Amino acid sequence: MAIEFDDVRVATTMRTPGHDFELAAGFCHTEGLLAGHAITDVRYCANGSAVSSGFNVVSVSSGGLAPVPKQRLTATTSSCGFCGTDEIDELAAHLDRVEGPAVDWDVLAASPELLRAGQGLFDSTGSVHAAGVIEPDGQVSTIREDIGRHNAVDKVTGRLLLDGRLPAAGLGLVVSGRASFELVHKAWAAGFRAMVAVSAPTALATATAERAGIQLAGFARDGLMTIYVEG
Repeated sequence: MAIEFDDVRVATTMRTPGHDFELAAGFCHTEGLLAGHAITDVRYCANGSAVSSGFNVVSVSSGGLAPVPKQRLTATTSSCGFCGTDEIDELAAHLDRVEGPAVDWDVLAASPELLRAGQGLFDSTGSVHAAGVIEPDGQVSTIREDIGRHNAVDKVTGRLLLDGRLPAAGLGLVVSGRASFELVHKAWAAGFRAMVAVSAPTALATATAERAGIQLAGFARDGLMTIYVEG
């Protein structure tokens, strides 16, 4: 799917169809393209036919208020494309430390099981990732699945953005795979207070969570987990 922001193509990603508007909106937010401006419109292929494009082009608009984005011709991938602390410094230059009350560790430990219960597509295919919002009452809502773990997080973030719930102060993010640098970056951009992963975090992801003030836990299974950053 191609994502266009203010008529500039900013990404092409392999995605699982569904919640396409959320994916596009979330990507624009987590990549900093909005620069604090609101989304005024999201639609399929603003400059052509949605049918002729196979519903594979989503256009996001800020009404021309956001800075003109740089065109990106390469496809996004599921790998982490960053390799050092310079990137953390760059993020810290335009992202504030997260705010809001800490999420209870027992709530975080219980969240992967609640996420797993909502992974219907995984039950059918065994080949997709998932992400969900850990609510203050401990429930996991807004569960989204996608072949790309980053897409699943962007879909969750996009839903919160379109619902006016960002920054996600006091909320947690639970993901079905590992916690990579890029996923922690996206959680930081969305303002999540905590993040918990079923698998391990990378060293750079842990350093990023420390800089952001995000609670970070990994290897969360069967009600147990390893705490990497207390936040």
